[in-house]
Amino acid sequence: MLAALRSAWVVLDGRERVVRSSPSALPYGLIRGSRLRVDTLVLLARQVRRDGEVRDLEVEVPRGHRGTELLVLDVRLAPLGDHVLLLAEDQTAVRRLDAVRRDFVANVSHELKTPVGALSLLSEAVSGSADDPQAVRRFALRMQHESSRLTLMVQDLISLSRLQSHDPLREARIINVDDVVAEAIDSTHLEAEAREIRLEVRGQHGLSILGDEDQISAALRNLMANAINYSPDHTRITVGVHLADDVIEISVADQGIGIPERDLERIFERFYRVDPARSRITGGTGLGLSIVKHVAANHGGEVGVWSSEGAGSTFTLRFPAHRGDWRALGHDQGPTDFTADEETP
Repeated sequence: MLAALRSAWVVLDGRERVVRSSPSALPYGLIRGSRLRVDTLVLLARQVRRDGEVRDLEVEVPRGHRGTELLVLDVRLAPLGDHVLLLAEDQTAVRRLDAVRRDFVANVSHELKTPVGALSLLSEAVSGSADDPQAVRRFALRMQHESSRLTLMVQDLISLSRLQSHDPLREARIINVDDVVAEAIDSTHLEAEAREIRLEVRGQHGLSILGDEDQISAALRNLMANAINYSPDHTRITVGVHLADDVIEISVADQGIGIPERDLERIFERFYRVDPARSRITGGTGLGLSIVKHVAANHGGEVGVWSSEGAGSTFTLRFPAHRGDWRALGHDQGPTDFTADEETP
C-alpha cells in the first residue's frame, strides 16, 4: 500500500528511527542515514505518537549539503499502528512558477525597453536619411546590432525562466565531468584562438555528478565566454576539476582585467554589469552569471568567485559528487529498508 503512494514517505519507529522509506525521501532531504534530517519533524512525530492526532506542516529543506536553494515540502504525519507515517509533497515547483511569472514581467519591462526604444529611434533616423546612403548604411548596421542584442536577451530570459521552473534532480542523470569540460572547450576554442588565448584543462579525471547535462554545460560555457570576453589577447584561461570532501569543483581562471571588490557581491544579480560600456561591445545581456547561479542552485551546489583588479578572476562551480550507491535516485526501485545502525550514503 505504501509503495502505491505518489507522495514521498517515511515510516518511523518508537525511537524516531527510519525503518522504511520511499526512494524519493533521500533526495528530498528528509532523511540522513536512519534518522530524520529535520528536527522540527522529529518533534512533531513524537507528538503524533503521544496523542494519535494527524498533523500538517510546511517545511523548507536545503537541497544538498552545500546548496543554498530550499525545497518547500507539505508534510503530513499520522499514526500507523506502533509507528508514525510521514508523507511529503514537493511544492517547490509551484513556488518557482509564481516567481517565474513575477520575474519575467519585471525583467521585460526593465530591460527590453532599451533595445526596442533604440530600434524605434534608428528606424526614424533611416527614414529621415533616405537621400544619404552612408547614413542609411550606418543606421542599418546599428539596427542589426540592436536587433541581435534583443534576440540574445530574449533567449537568455527564456533560459532563465526555464531554469527557475525546471527541477533537474527529478530526472537526474549521471554526468561525466570530462565530457562537460570538453564540450565547453570545443564550443569556445575558435573565439579563443582568434585572440590567441590559450585554453588549458587541469585536475582530476573520471568524476561524475547527478543532474541535467545541458544545464551544467550551459553554465560552464557562460563562464568560459565571460573569461574570453574580459581577457586581453595572448593570455591563458585554465579550467580546473577537483574533488574535495565529496564536492566536485569546476573552476575557470583567467588573466583578465579582474572585478572591483565593490562589485563582487552583485555580479550574480540579473542585468548587473560591472562595465556597461564593455558589455555593449561584447554583446553581453547581463544574465549569464545569473543563469550560472541558478544552475548551481538547482543541482544542490553553489558558485563562488575570487578576483583582483588587474590580476584576473576565478569562478568556481561546486556540485555534490555522484556516489554510485545513491539508491534513492532509482525511482523504479522499491522501498528502501533501514536497520538501526545503517547509514545511507
